[in-house]
Amino acid sequence: MAGTLPAAGPAAAAAGPQRLTVDLSASEGPVMLGANGSLYGLSDDGVPSDAVLEPLKITSISQKPEGGAQHPNGDALTVSRSFFRTGGGEINVMMQDVYAKWPYEDLGIDDYLPKVDKIVQEVSADPNSDRFVYIPFNEPDQIWYKLDVQDQTEYEKNRDRFFKDWKTVYQRIRAIDPDARIAGPNEAAYHTRLLKDFLAFAKRENVLPQVMTWHELGSGSLRDFQGHHDDYRKLEREAGVAPLKINIDEYANRRDLSVPGQLVQWVSMFERNKVYANMAYWDAAGNLSGQVVRSNIPNGGWWLFRWYAGLTGNTVRVTAPQPNTVDTLQGLAAVDTSRRQAQVLFGGSDGAADVVVRNVPRSVFGRTVTATVAEAAWSGYEGQHAAPRVLARTKVRVADDGSATVPLRGLHKMSAYRIVLTPGGAGTPAAASVPWSASYEAEDAALTDGKVYTQGTVQNANGYAASGTKDVGSLNQPGSKVAFTVNVPKDGSYDLAILYGNQSGGPATQQLSVDGAAPVTVTYPSTENWTYRAKKDVRVRLSAGTHQVVLAKGDAEVTLDRIDLTARTGAAATSYEATLADIGGEPSYDYSSSAGVGTGALVLRPGDRAVFDVYAPRDGYYTVTARTSAAVKLTLHGETVTAAPGRPLRLYLLAGNNRVAMTSGHAAVRSLDVTGDGSTSGTLSHEGASATLAGGAKLVDSPHASAGSYIGWLGNSPSSTAEFTVNAPRSGRYVLVVHYAHNERRDNGHAYNTDIMSRTADITVGNAAPRKVTFKNTWSWDDYWTVGVPVDLAKGANQVTFGNAGAWAPNIDRIELGRVVG
Repeated sequence: MAGTLPAAGPAAAAAGPQRLTVDLSASEGPVMLGANGSLYGLSDDGVPSDAVLEPLKITSISQKPEGGAQHPNGDALTVSRSFFRTGGGEINVMMQDVYAKWPYEDLGIDDYLPKVDKIVQEVSADPNSDRFVYIPFNEPDQIWYKLDVQDQTEYEKNRDRFFKDWKTVYQRIRAIDPDARIAGPNEAAYHTRLLKDFLAFAKRENVLPQVMTWHELGSGSLRDFQGHHDDYRKLEREAGVAPLKINIDEYANRRDLSVPGQLVQWVSMFERNKVYANMAYWDAAGNLSGQVVRSNIPNGGWWLFRWYAGLTGNTVRVTAPQPNTVDTLQGLAAVDTSRRQAQVLFGGSDGAADVVVRNVPRSVFGRTVTATVAEAAWSGYEGQHAAPRVLARTKVRVADDGSATVPLRGLHKMSAYRIVLTPGGAGTPAAASVPWSASYEAEDAALTDGKVYTQGTVQNANGYAASGTKDVGSLNQPGSKVAFTVNVPKDGSYDLAILYGNQSGGPATQQLSVDGAAPVTVTYPSTENWTYRAKKDVRVRLSAGTHQVVLAKGDAEVTLDRIDLTARTGAAATSYEATLADIGGEPSYDYSSSAGVGTGALVLRPGDRAVFDVYAPRDGYYTVTARTSAAVKLTLHGETVTAAPGRPLRLYLLAGNNRVAMTSGHAAVRSLDVTGDGSTSGTLSHEGASATLAGGAKLVDSPHASAGSYIGWLGNSPSSTAEFTVNAPRSGRYVLVVHYAHNERRDNGHAYNTDIMSRTADITVGNAAPRKVTFKNTWSWDDYWTVGVPVDLAKGANQVTFGNAGAWAPNIDRIELGRVVG
């Protein structure tokens, strides 16, 4: 199976492949999925969307108490609605985030206690109160108590004050909520001295936390955490304390977030130790710490966590080439003998690697396995990422010693990879379609009036991730341009992906030219800042050979990181393997044939279901085909339709992730195949100018709106509404897509986060009850995003009304409606 990936360069080849060894016989215990949490990962009910939350099976998140002044949103009770609705586990309540300042204003314990009372009263009254965990102190080693001082006398004085307050607050919580779970001490970094004293004190005074928490935010945490963990467990044993659940409730640096190859190193480390962990909150709330684009769109990091959520059975021992070493090849693996699957997730290194899977049980897998290899690449914090590309589907013989080796070449250190092993059946899997692709760094291009900057590195771990750790900025002069020399193998159409940043305050442009030909304008939506990377996709036609691709300054300014050129082979096409889908009920797994996607078939019977996570690059219609032995039913956006075997359906998908459920009386399902680029043919489109406005809502001219104007000043009064009349050709379930913008913010006086806010609108269709829909901040008033809402329309005229009696609604550019089944 050599050559699974493009061949490595000479240096990597000369060094020889690294070896990652997986031992399927060395169980570490059931898959826990502990490392998928996030601090302020949710900002509002609906941000992120249900469709991106549910697939991840998130075990814990950390949020502020209701009404807390530290941030404008992310209130625990508010976001609990969507978190629990999508199968989330538990919510850590960061109680000190009731305060406005950072570090928290130290007004004494007497000021804090009434706030504690209010928080606990509200949480304990919630129907799901047993799913909340109270964290009464945040980083007490630095804030209020200075427990990290070197001087022992001062430490003991500070420690005793903290212990007294810990006991007081602990007992205060329990007096109101006797069954409360409490977590702590929650230091900013691991401190042996403090934890040894804390365990002894808390045991003696009967105030032990139910969850032990601390943060791993150092650039060396990937090296040091294992030692911290082992030391802590030793302290427990010495103190006579039974092992507590551990939650590392802040982890990773800016340079790690969104980067699959970095995140897989953290996840591997936490999962093998069976601890819970939440990614840190360095930027904006509501994007799962940099894994979700807008509200509903996956990036590369999201797909890594989707793979993680797909692990079942038991994790098994993985031996990395350099254990506990920063920025090296690491991985985790699981085997599920009932499903007859083994999965390996790994990444973090360039070059070549051999993944050696040992002790493959012949009784489960047979003498041959099918190995399916896929890649989740880095697409930026705000760069969309399609379903991970399958790089290879190959049958591998299990050696006499019970091992199977999968050679990998040309690995990318910012990518994560997944290998799925399933029993080899009759026939041969379809060859993976891997188009030609090449990447070009902006810092290596010819620059005019621009400057190369170094971004996130081990030494500057809280710098933002950048491809090759560098980007090009200061492209703000009239002559600023970046000229890339590219070489393509044949004539044809190529997808050009541009990794960029835009903090200019609105959409920015550059002029794209090839070999000096007439330029075309590339428009870049806003990003959080210059280095919070996004991805712009355009298309170019190139002849075989060498070309100069130039991006020159247009309106405003952008930063450039890298461009990727990929040969276009037709409309996007993805096969979603049924045996890797989420399941309900007790379907069976049939690997008698390795044909097609190579991963066998999922056999559905009454009571069973499979759920596929289907990516769409934009809102519109796609061709969906069920590869099944018999008819199945597909449910999407609340609509159910029958799919005959191999017969295509035209279905409306929203930009980003779409959960498609499948049921059947009895069918063997190989895959759900999706093709297309998002056709809008047959959709209904209504510009803001066509709406009837009342109560102060008015049309506002804007060159960035699709028809030159948008509906503004909508809401903040019961009388302020916008009513569209929609003529539906047929009755049924439609998707209403709202094109909107807003840049509502609240400056909380500390710059360590971007405190954006969401707006809401109440949407009423005909005589139906109004539905409150949340619209995330779009980074500027001139950037238009979309949110999709399933609605039911009657044949003929329907009134679709927007309003918000108590606050401003977003600005509305236009609406589109597409029938779910086109």
